[in-house]
Amino acid sequence: MTETRGAKGRAEYEGGALPGERDKSTQGGQGPYHPPAAYPAPQRTGEGMRRPRTGARTTPRTRKARLRVAKADPWSVMKVSFLLSIALGICTVVAAAVLWMVMDAMGVFSTVGGTISEATGSNESNGFDLQSFLSLPRVLLFTSVIAVIDVVLATALATLGAFIYNLSAGFVGGVELTLAEDE
Repeated sequence: MTETRGAKGRAEYEGGALPGERDKSTQGGQGPYHPPAAYPAPQRTGEGMRRPRTGARTTPRTRKARLRVAKADPWSVMKVSFLLSIALGICTVVAAAVLWMVMDAMGVFSTVGGTISEATGSNESNGFDLQSFLSLPRVLLFTSVIAVIDVVLATALATLGAFIYNLSAGFVGGVELTLAEDE
């Protein structure tokens, strides 16, 4: 075996002193041992800012999280679907009113009504009157009834869908989503 400590190291070892008990004079008068740093301290420029390394990434990183929707609360689903179906019902009534006004301004009802009156009329009667049947109040009443039925059905179906989702999520684990956050 080769001796690597040299004469001075051998003398300390043979003297029986442990490394912490050795005399400072035998260590050459130096202070405590500090191992060399693995990475040198960053170089500071004149303004005190560190310059980026070449090839360093300058675009922000995007954090991603993978989450699973394990349960949908039926009460909150019912509230949200109720509000959304009311908004959809209001939009339906407004769209029907606007469509009726545009078609009336273009003369669609009078032209089609005249054609239907001629086709269904006889010498004693004038035939079917489309303009009185498709008046604006009647169209809005019919559209409002359809919108109310839609509100009830959409709310019930969404709530039932939440219950069915909770049952199926119990078996298969639910829907997995990947969410990303930009820094």
